Amino acid sequence: MRPLEGLRVVDLTRVLSGPYCAMQLGDLGAEVIKVERPVEGDDTRAFAPPYQGDEAAYFLSVNRNKKSITLDMKSERGREVLWRLIDASDVLVENFRPGAMDRLGFGYAAVSARRPAMVYCSISGFGNTGLMKDRPGYDVIVQGEAGIQDITGNPDGPPFKVGTSIADLTSGMNGAMGILAALYAARTTGRGQHVSISMYESIASLLSFNASIYYATGESPKRRGNAHATIVPYETFEASDGWISLGVANDELWKRFCIAVERPELTNDPRFARAADRVRNRDVLVPIVKDIIKLRTRDEWLPLMDAGGIPAGAIRTVGEVCESDLLKSRDMIAEMPHASAGVVKNIKNPMHLSDTPLDTYAAPPRLGEHTREILTGLLGYSAGEVEELVRSEAI
Repeated sequence: MRPLEGLRVVDLTRVLSGPYCAMQLGDLGAEVIKVERPVEGDDTRAFAPPYQGDEAAYFLSVNRNKKSITLDMKSERGREVLWRLIDASDVLVENFRPGAMDRLGFGYAAVSARRPAMVYCSISGFGNTGLMKDRPGYDVIVQGEAGIQDITGNPDGPPFKVGTSIADLTSGMNGAMGILAALYAARTTGRGQHVSISMYESIASLLSFNASIYYATGESPKRRGNAHATIVPYETFEASDGWISLGVANDELWKRFCIAVERPELTNDPRFARAADRVRNRDVLVPIVKDIIKLRTRDEWLPLMDAGGIPAGAIRTVGEVCESDLLKSRDMIAEMPHASAGVVKNIKNPMHLSDTPLDTYAAPPRLGEHTREILTGLLGYSAGEVEELVRSEAI
């Protein structure tokens, strides 16, 4: 079994933060029922090309281990179906703008009054209270507002967003963790609760030592490209045929590095002897290291660094990672049969549990694939009632 088997989740989310949250729960064994709009479905079904078969690759990336039911939540009949689904479930996840669920009649207060034990998770851009609660939560906007873009990029260049949708993904992870915490608390209290996650706060919390530097000095850290604020050399360097990263994080590693690159005289150079010296003299040291690393290829340097116990790694493309022997050796690639897409591949959930392994991966559902199954099997609708719902366009 998987750890959350027996738990049922109503997934009212779309795009990325909420679907990623619900997918974590599905990976852990929960039955996740994804409620989508009739005809269009989740927005990301149209985030293409590229497609795989008839499905957008984007949608396929964050919706495995779910069932799909189509439902018009604005119709009276559709709302009746949703209430029956809520009555049969343990967790609800939504990522509409604050206030939207209240207007639909399914806000936390209404759901909690009817289902006090339900854990209700809301993910929004800037929180369900506060000065910016009404602003939409787009990842690129949140990255800027929460400070990540300002510290990402070259010192003399423009701010950059992180290469993946980090605000969406971290808020999804925080949502899943908050839901698990609320479920654990409910074992004692018998009550569910409202788990409120904002993308803004999820990103702001990642500022970590950057925020600490500001609180300590009163000055905002500046963009350093790939350099580290308090460790040198700790960044990317170009070899003769590609790029590598070095993590020379203490004085012992510095000594080993100097030996590995055959420059032992640098060890006792007073400008570089101790960690603080290397930080103060980074403008002198980094060009020296750059010249050294350019002398050999990536595949020549990495074994030398490994042999010396020096943290180093290649800068690999997404394709190299997806095809890597490392991922394969860890059994981290899920291959899931899909009716139109053939075999869908995802990188598996990174949690490895010894007694309850996450070893079941079902392909993301086709739009409305499980509507009739859920209505007749779980919710007790007759075949005739289902046909009525179809005619009324509630499903």
